[in-house]
Amino acid sequence: MRLTTLGTGTAAPSRRVNSGHLVEAGAVTLLMDCGSGVVHRMGTLGANWLGITHIAFTHFHPDHTLDLTTLIFAWRYGTLPPRSAPLTILGPVGTAQLIEMFAAIYGDTIRDPGFPLTVRELASGERADLGDGVVLEARKVPHTAESVAYCVERGGARLVFTGDTAFDTTLAEWAHGCDLLLCECSLPEPLAVPTHLTPAQCGVLAEVADPGRLVLTHFYPPVEEEDIREIISLRYSGKVMLAVDGWSTDIEER
Repeated sequence: MRLTTLGTGTAAPSRRVNSGHLVEAGAVTLLMDCGSGVVHRMGTLGANWLGITHIAFTHFHPDHTLDLTTLIFAWRYGTLPPRSAPLTILGPVGTAQLIEMFAAIYGDTIRDPGFPLTVRELASGERADLGDGVVLEARKVPHTAESVAYCVERGGARLVFTGDTAFDTTLAEWAHGCDLLLCECSLPEPLAVPTHLTPAQCGVLAEVADPGRLVLTHFYPPVEEEDIREIISLRYSGKVMLAVDGWSTDIEER
């Protein structure tokens, strides 16, 4: 299983584009979130954007969803021949309505892109078989009404992506023992809000989850002025990576 952090930023302009993370596992290529800039970042990196088989949204904020429309137009008009392979879009309840709203703005290409398109909504705790041994599980997290985290499993390897979330001990317990915890790290303590994590909260979350590796993403610029690793080390002694756009790592299957 291979993870590439395509977009590690937020709605705030920075050198990082909005949220998007690519997981390649066997015949499955899963894009988790597709915020602004992710599509062209894939082009810059030479990522396999044509081979994406599934897209999974954590929630509906624009910095996690807006480049879906760009991606669909790229598959229809930006490559020859146009895409013909099927695509499945997954997300929390409301995902089908989101697609319809995009179609109302951008036209029927979103709803009928010229290839088979399936939209599947996942309830918290529901598991979806993506094929070739890959299973995706959703879990409700405290951010927006619909927000979910995801666990991707294949061959004994387990990757957990928090999406956007507030601190939640039960989320950490659900993620316990995962090989890699991809965790938002949005704001420094002085700018803390009740819907995002600070580095100190990431440290506590990781202490409970005890992942093989902690990989941080979703940075607002002010948090990068902090010594994030030092803050986290007060509670979590494992490996910590501050992801950047284009960073990749492999998770060994067993």
